[in-house]
Amino acid sequence: MNAPATSNVHMPASQPARAALEIADLQAWYGESHILHNVNITVQQGEVVTLLGRNGAGRTTTLRAIMGLTGARKGSIRINGTEAVSLPTHRIAHLGVGYCPEERGIFSSLSTEENLLLPPTLKTGEKGMSIDEIYDMFPNLKERRNSQGTRLSGGEQQMLAVARILRTGARLLLLDEISEGLAPVIVQGLARMIRMLKAKGYTIVMVEQNFRFAAPLADRFYVMEHGQIVETFAASELNAKMPVLTELLGV
Repeated sequence: MNAPATSNVHMPASQPARAALEIADLQAWYGESHILHNVNITVQQGEVVTLLGRNGAGRTTTLRAIMGLTGARKGSIRINGTEAVSLPTHRIAHLGVGYCPEERGIFSSLSTEENLLLPPTLKTGEKGMSIDEIYDMFPNLKERRNSQGTRLSGGEQQMLAVARILRTGARLLLLDEISEGLAPVIVQGLARMIRMLKAKGYTIVMVEQNFRFAAPLADRFYVMEHGQIVETFAASELNAKMPVLTELLGV
């Protein structure tokens, strides 16, 4: 009995997963002030990436540039493969991006639940978290669901600011200094939140001054100085990079 002929058909090689965010040679301005200088950042789907740096290094401007909230921008910002550097902010949001600014933006005259119900669902094909899912993740918000924004603590306002984004269906989250000024017990709760979101497949880019908060959470780190990326390394390299971080950040 003859052996079967060997097939000459070759299966195509699997394609690498598309990055959630690819920033190449990004420059950004506020008016005449040139803030970002050829910034290059890549974030894979499901990663947690932290931007480290001293105040004024350009980290917040990088998040704002991704969202189209700076002045002029040059270079490339690809979100799930779509070029966004020339898009207006509302179009960028509908690519599945949620931005939580440092100032939080809670509507003080609305209750917690009204704040949660306010944002529209993004046209991403992704379903946002339900109110029940939000309350499971943030029990404090469930307890305060009828409280006005002005009556929430700083930590509760921060939880609400992040939860509001999760309602929209955004899967790429840009979080700016979410731990700043909060009590340690609240910061620990935010760390649990980051881990839960990562387990659910969210992609997260964090700007953080609190190194102790950011270090155990991130898969990779970028260090900024004077509007440029000066160091990039994986979490597995953190111990080896501590002398450099001490020099750059004073950690």
